[in-house]
Amino acid sequence: MWVRPGSFPGAAVAGRTRRPPTISMSYDHEHSDETFCEVNKSSTSAIADTESAQAKVTKPETRSRKWLERVKSFAPLLALLVLSLLIGLRNSRFFDFFNFVRIANSAAIPLVLALGATFVILLGSVDLSVEGILALGAVVVAILVRNDMNQNSFGWTAPIFAIIAGAAIGFLNGFVHVRVRIPSFMVTLGSWFVGIGLATLILGGRNARVLDPEIRSLALTRFFNFPLAVWVALGVLVFAWLIERFTIFGRHVLAIGGGEDLAVLSGIHVNRVKVLVFTLAGAFYGIGGVLAAAQLGQGNATIGDGRLFSTITAVVVGGTSLSGGAGGVLNTLVGVLIIAVLGNGMVLLGISPDIQQAVQGIIIIIAVASSIDRNRMKFVK
Repeated sequence: MWVRPGSFPGAAVAGRTRRPPTISMSYDHEHSDETFCEVNKSSTSAIADTESAQAKVTKPETRSRKWLERVKSFAPLLALLVLSLLIGLRNSRFFDFFNFVRIANSAAIPLVLALGATFVILLGSVDLSVEGILALGAVVVAILVRNDMNQNSFGWTAPIFAIIAGAAIGFLNGFVHVRVRIPSFMVTLGSWFVGIGLATLILGGRNARVLDPEIRSLALTRFFNFPLAVWVALGVLVFAWLIERFTIFGRHVLAIGGGEDLAVLSGIHVNRVKVLVFTLAGAFYGIGGVLAAAQLGQGNATIGDGRLFSTITAVVVGGTSLSGGAGGVLNTLVGVLIIAVLGNGMVLLGISPDIQQAVQGIIIIIAVASSIDRNRMKFVK
């Protein structure tokens, strides 16, 4: 029997029961898409609001941080001015011209030594061989010029040999440091005693008096009322400043101190730069040895005693960071002047030498605490 489609009752019911689920499923899918879009829009707007709020908070923090960094860079200079003013108010002789000459003369050798140490510290390394290289340089120049131990009389050639000797030990410091991968403070600690041992071996434990008037003129001859040693130190300062500011080598030193891994990725020959830095520092220490021999009129193995502490103190007090990458030779000049002014002021005020050493120790602790970038330090050992 033929039946017209849809005339059978069950067929109509079956048709009606199939359509609603299809319609409802289509409706639910469209509704879920709309809901998802609305959620995305709301979450995106929430993230944007959060980022804008963070940006508003970060800008003032960034500005304040930059302002603090600027103030921090001028802090050593302000400290020098305030210190000079306070001492001058307590003792008017501090502002006497000849007292300034004494300060400059006492700062000449520490400045030369500190300039050499500055480049090493800018790398993030430490050089403890200051006293040993200075002693060796002083002994070399003392036995090569007119003296009371032999018949040598090399004149101005002798300081060249002293500088070469200092540069040679500095080169060995850098070479052993980068090749054997020994920490710089351990290598230079050993070379400190090597330098003193060589100086003692050369003189046999005695003193060599410098009788050459040309070498002695560095301390005795004056130009515009200042000893020649002061002008030599200023010349070394200008030389170091030119290296730091206008040479690729100077920029590489700062880059390595700021981040050695990034410097390697940038194509900088890190090991080569390190060796050159230690060599340059050794040459500066050799110049300091020449000035010390001229100033004291003799050379011996103990002529550099106490120079290490004043050297590192001057560099750190000037604002050069022990972690490297921040500071410079002009900062070191300010640090040397702070130490020299402080020492001169305490003498004028009648403070005992023991208290002077205690004050210098407190100063270096404060300077190190203020120069450390704690954001770059995960652990303190």
